Amino acid sequence: MSGRADTFWQQRRISTTTRELTCVACPMGCGLRVELDENNRVLSVAGNACKRGDAYARAECTKPLRSFTSTMRVEGGEAPLVSVKSAEPVPKAKLFDCVKAGNACAAKAPVAIGDVLLANAAGTGVDLIATNRVAKKREAIAV
Repeated sequence: MSGRADTFWQQRRISTTTRELTCVACPMGCGLRVELDENNRVLSVAGNACKRGDAYARAECTKPLRSFTSTMRVEGGEAPLVSVKSAEPVPKAKLFDCVKAGNACAAKAPVAIGDVLLANAAGTGVDLIATNRVAKKREAIAV
């Protein structure tokens, strides 16, 4: 090959990065190897035993999502806290913002399972919903 052809192919070479993950899409826990280009686009996925592993690896490397669970304060309730979860997974980068948003507000008793306690948590477009009930605090009866 001439020097000119060598230079052409060197310029065409793509810089890649390899990430190793453990798949959580099914109970097998496959060891995945994901090859990414310089723009974090997935070039290949290896090590998956099923299609779900390929989909998981691609999502995890390009737009990772997590289910969010926490607690929220309750005003006027028999319990001071209620457990909450995100109605759907939120971007991993927004998890701590969701924690701050949940800590900054309080639900008013009574709270029922499924109640939306915080709409559009941290600007994610995802609601935080109650996963337990909290009854309203009963007034003490004077005798």
